[in-house]
Amino acid sequence: MSRLIAALVRHGDYHQLPGAPSAHQPFALNAAGETQARDAGAILKEILERETWTLYPVIDSSQMLRAWQTADHIAKQLGKPEIHCFDALAERGVGAAANLTVAQIEQVLAADPRFPSPPPGWKADSHYRLPLQGAESLLQAGERVAAHLRDSMAQLRDTGLREDTLKIYVGHGAAFRHAAHHLGVLAFEDIARLSMYHGVPVLLESQPDGAWRQIGGQWKQRKPKDDFVD
Repeated sequence: MSRLIAALVRHGDYHQLPGAPSAHQPFALNAAGETQARDAGAILKEILERETWTLYPVIDSSQMLRAWQTADHIAKQLGKPEIHCFDALAERGVGAAANLTVAQIEQVLAADPRFPSPPPGWKADSHYRLPLQGAESLLQAGERVAAHLRDSMAQLRDTGLREDTLKIYVGHGAAFRHAAHHLGVLAFEDIARLSMYHGVPVLLESQPDGAWRQIGGQWKQRKPKDDFVD
């Protein structure tokens, strides 16, 4: 039976608003991010050649420009597979607080008599969801991404692929890590101590019984002061 492997790729570094915890920022890759995106393509090309895997001809990307740009750099090195963008691969959303700074968000909550102040370290609290319209927790974002990975891999399996196949997903570090937890790849306590390198794929195999396992790539050790802004 053929193997199905998902390559999770965190987008390259980008022009990010200072102090804003929202990852739904519509800005492009910076110079370092462009290099990281090209490096991602080279890494994936080497993996495909070494493992003699077949590349699935569609890359799934988040809708954010930095993710699409990263996917585009990868595609240019791998025979130009199509790029399809999905809301489901977005990073954690903070809803009505999108692209406000941390201080502004906390001021909004302080001025609203319906809501308590957010707890210390709320940005990195996997369970906490801002009490604002459209917001979600990190775990909810991970569940959304995990559902996309499960569904898209199940669809590939249903096509009866006869060769070991790699499918590329380009998205965001925190959502991918929380998705990996939902897929049974990372323990909950590992989420906070790990991050993802820009442009360095983590390889997860989707098994016929529905289980997932990591078969390649490397997580990054997270610095204690880091939060989950991506």
